[in-house]
Amino acid sequence: MAGTGAHSLARAEQFIWLTARVLEQRRFAHLFLEGSADSVETALAAYRNEDGGYAHALEPDLRGPVSQPLHTAHALSVLDSIGRCGGLRVERICRYLTDVSTKEGALPALRPSQRGYPSAPFIPVVDDPPAELLSTGPVVGLLHRNQVWHAWLFRATDFCWAAVDALERSQRSHPYEVEAAVAFLDGVPDRGRAESAADRLGRLVRAQRLVVLDARRRDEYPVAPGYAPGEHHFPYDYARTPGSLARRWFSDGELESSLDHLAAEQQEDGGWPVNWRRWAPGTALEGRPIVTLRALRTLQAYGRGPR
Repeated sequence: MAGTGAHSLARAEQFIWLTARVLEQRRFAHLFLEGSADSVETALAAYRNEDGGYAHALEPDLRGPVSQPLHTAHALSVLDSIGRCGGLRVERICRYLTDVSTKEGALPALRPSQRGYPSAPFIPVVDDPPAELLSTGPVVGLLHRNQVWHAWLFRATDFCWAAVDALERSQRSHPYEVEAAVAFLDGVPDRGRAESAADRLGRLVRAQRLVVLDARRRDEYPVAPGYAPGEHHFPYDYARTPGSLARRWFSDGELESSLDHLAAEQQEDGGWPVNWRRWAPGTALEGRPIVTLRALRTLQAYGRGPR
């Protein structure tokens, strides 16, 4: 199918009611059925810990009761999607981010407190985890975009600029790291510097073939080391909205072709598939509704929403 018309949205709705957690059900209702933002926030609160962070498999690839930066970044993205990324709720989150930051003032992907609880094998638990753009970039970009001002942001922003510059110098990266860089650049206040950095990053993405520009020939594109077979990235993975700096990396034809592919990826049951490594039965089941919401929001952002 070439778009997300009423029929495909109806099938997605049935998939969500049948398979999704309460949080994703509430998010779908808010995004597409005029459901309340309060209901989304209430569902999200079940994942929050006393330390201000989030846990309890909010990010399905991390299980257990201990707060982790990746869970908390997920929580921020949910709050952002309902226009609630501010006030005391975000102040609490920023205090948590301050407490768990590395010596650089940025975020590790996973803290050693995860040891003893199930987690994806591709997110290793180490005793002294380094700060990573992967975990820090989306959080910093989102907070800046929502005009949140907190002392934690100063050093974290400096870290992200240095990490993006390092990507350009090394000429080596991988798709999820590039996604994190784009999320940072789309929100950071210095728009001139962000545009220049994004332009250089886009050239790197094309030169390293980190994006599939023709879905019919996807098997000819390399998969990054450590990724699952077929774990490719497409233009819409980088440019989630028309306003993203990454949108400039692709011609109209390349972007439209990738959106055709995204729409066609909807499965018979109404949901979209996960393409990363499945390491436990529950993680794939919980991940598909999240991916489905992301696909619907991306298609809607490009004018391919329900008609």
